[in-house]
Amino acid sequence: MNAQVGKGLTVRGIDKRFGLFRALADVTLQVHEGEFFTLLGPSGCGKTTLLRIIAGLELPDAGQVVLGGQDITSLPANKRQVNTVFQSYALFPHLNIFENVAFGLRSRKFTQEEIQSRVNRRLEMLGLEEMDRRYPHQLSGGQKQRVALARALVNEPDVLLLDEPMSALDARLRAQVQEELRRLQRKLGQTFILVTHDQAEALVVSDRIAVMNQGRIIQFGTPKDVYERPENQFVAEFLGAANLLHGRGVDKGIETAIGFFHLGQTPPWDQGTVAIRPERIRIASQSPARNGVRARVRETIYRGPNLDLWLEPGPLRVRTPSQRDYESGEEIWLELPPEGLVILDE
Repeated sequence: MNAQVGKGLTVRGIDKRFGLFRALADVTLQVHEGEFFTLLGPSGCGKTTLLRIIAGLELPDAGQVVLGGQDITSLPANKRQVNTVFQSYALFPHLNIFENVAFGLRSRKFTQEEIQSRVNRRLEMLGLEEMDRRYPHQLSGGQKQRVALARALVNEPDVLLLDEPMSALDARLRAQVQEELRRLQRKLGQTFILVTHDQAEALVVSDRIAVMNQGRIIQFGTPKDVYERPENQFVAEFLGAANLLHGRGVDKGIETAIGFFHLGQTPPWDQGTVAIRPERIRIASQSPARNGVRARVRETIYRGPNLDLWLEPGPLRVRTPSQRDYESGEEIWLELPPEGLVILDE
């Protein structure tokens, strides 16, 4: 990633209300040039509203949008060096694939030679060169998604905005397109901003993620940061399965209903919560030296390469390789390593 802050996108203090509903509350973020940045959160958290403000499709009630050092807050959408790929793809059904991709260039009065060159280059990059005379109804979902990308990229925007563009694809195709999109972004070195509610998608494609909830950004970080070191209970649970242990903070640890757990540091609160991902809990052959729990298997869920074990006491959830079977009622030792236990800030 070529991170050049001066040529990137900056959003400062954005507020937006729809009647009495405050959709965005003092949102500030910075996206570096050449970065794949994701806005992640549940439906209604404000992520699409923020994307529409960046695109120029909505005006904020307060705040600024700055692109490459230029304040574009009041600039019309068609004057911004920004293009958007929508969830519906918004292809023109009466135009073939070549003309769909060429549409923006024709409206900007490019020469036929330049249009031919640019469109062919993008179609070839996205593996669509043999489909240029087909119409949208003749394409699969994945092919339509690539056409929508080509149409946006052919205009060479400074920033490409992606509004849940893979949500209509089936699971297998979605995973394939995610990988293709990540490779394409790295190849182009362009700035991509994705809106999604899909945690796995955000982890796969992003350089950095902004987790949003109720109109606010509640944590920034790399995929590994936000997954491994969530700052609060919402992020811990939204970014994947998490075991939450509530208890009393003591010297270097936490006292919970299922025992004392060494943390390596004293929590900053008297009563609070620590989180641990299911795959960070180890199954031990005997009582561990510290942070051990004797547990009984209540339920197993087979997930191909992994097994999810639901355990008592708890409820605790452990994810383990599926080479070994566990029976309901079987007793096992668990170790909750200090480096896997995350102190939540709330």
